[in-house]
Amino acid sequence: MGMRISCAAAAALGMVALLSGPASAAPTGETASGGMPPMAKFAKVSQVVQDKCMACHTRGYDLPFYAKVPGIRQIIEKDYRDGIRAMDLNVELIQNKGKPIGETVLAKMEWVIVNDTMPPAKFAVVHWGSRLSDRDKKDILDWVKTSRKAHYATDAAPKRANEPLQPLPRLIKADAKKVALGDKLFNDKRLSTDSTLSCAGCHFYDRGGTDHQRFSEGVRKQFGDVNPPTVFNAAFNLAQFWDGRAADLQEQAGGPPMNPIEMGSKNWEEIIGRLSRDAALTAEFTAVYPDGWSGKNITDAIAEYEKTLITPDSRFDKWLRGDDKALSAQEVQGYNRFKAYRCASCHVGKSVGGQSYEYMDLKKDYFADNRNGKELGSDKGRYNHTKSDVDMRRFKVPNLRNIELTGPYLHDGTVDTLDEAVRIMGVYCAGLDVPQSDRDLIVAFLRTLTGEHKMLSGKVAAK
Repeated sequence: MGMRISCAAAAALGMVALLSGPASAAPTGETASGGMPPMAKFAKVSQVVQDKCMACHTRGYDLPFYAKVPGIRQIIEKDYRDGIRAMDLNVELIQNKGKPIGETVLAKMEWVIVNDTMPPAKFAVVHWGSRLSDRDKKDILDWVKTSRKAHYATDAAPKRANEPLQPLPRLIKADAKKVALGDKLFNDKRLSTDSTLSCAGCHFYDRGGTDHQRFSEGVRKQFGDVNPPTVFNAAFNLAQFWDGRAADLQEQAGGPPMNPIEMGSKNWEEIIGRLSRDAALTAEFTAVYPDGWSGKNITDAIAEYEKTLITPDSRFDKWLRGDDKALSAQEVQGYNRFKAYRCASCHVGKSVGGQSYEYMDLKKDYFADNRNGKELGSDKGRYNHTKSDVDMRRFKVPNLRNIELTGPYLHDGTVDTLDEAVRIMGVYCAGLDVPQSDRDLIVAFLRTLTGEHKMLSGKVAAK
């Protein structure tokens, strides 16, 4: 293609290692430790991705020599700009270095190959040699299938094992004593400065793990500016909160107690001062944590409890496990439309989302159309945490498990129905006007994602 890669990008690449595993990968025909596919098997895929994908899907590539041709430079710059927003391989190469390639990348690459949309015709005219051969396509699809099986498969039936969505596990390992303690702390109002609000005060079990409000009410009748995510299945997210500012459940558990708008405590000493006066709770706590009360131990217990808030055995899970009667023909058709409209390129895996950060204005400016010039602080998305322009208006993809119970929808909580949520995502994220008939099918499918937990219930969202 005649493209040159900058020194910075070259240092970050390691494409063979990214696609195939560490240098110590097993010989061809075997599986390396950690489930990595053999390096030799997918060396060709690595070369194809580096030669034909990375110019538009990584940052740091120099423009090719033919960008000097009049009128060509603007076209190429737009291709690069749009490509990196659609799929950012820098995340895989740098931020996730040493980890298996992400489920969203697998799903996105699979979709464009199956639907023959990459490279776009106009791109191929300008970028000579960028077209994928039939062999290239087969090799990439084989790599996707092998990588998905090695790193993300749960217990789907063989005929559905390569679906971009996987069944939720029925069990998750957890320390029973910590779970019991974490349950009490999750429901303890003394974590808030005025002892009026617990974690469960915004994450109601009988409201799908949310509170059915656009914005949650904190202490002293204060309100934030972002819709509270569900606590159910949060253990499967790559990070916590819409902006991903908490790396894991424990870090997340430490956020709201110290947030002046949410629970309002000034420090852990203040909280411990209230909790430690409870002799019975202190005895139970020190039995689990011999070193006693600390913010680290409190959040560890809450996180261990939150790990258990999973909702397996939805009708869709049963279908994935091979029960063809678990879904109606309409619901299966809805799942197929869900995939056809690229929803399953971001809403992937066990939790049907939560595995990547994506732009809310990928195809059209959602904020210009819906804010009347008055944007919310939360509209900046992940930028609020990273302060990187790359993350402006980029949000962690929400998980769609139990979605019929978790409204209102979107980070701003402005959407009350699943139908409208599907319509909006079609326009702003996929660049498509999803017709009513297809929205009906997709909504029917989404309702099959409601799982089972002894405390899960809630008002089912309107159409």
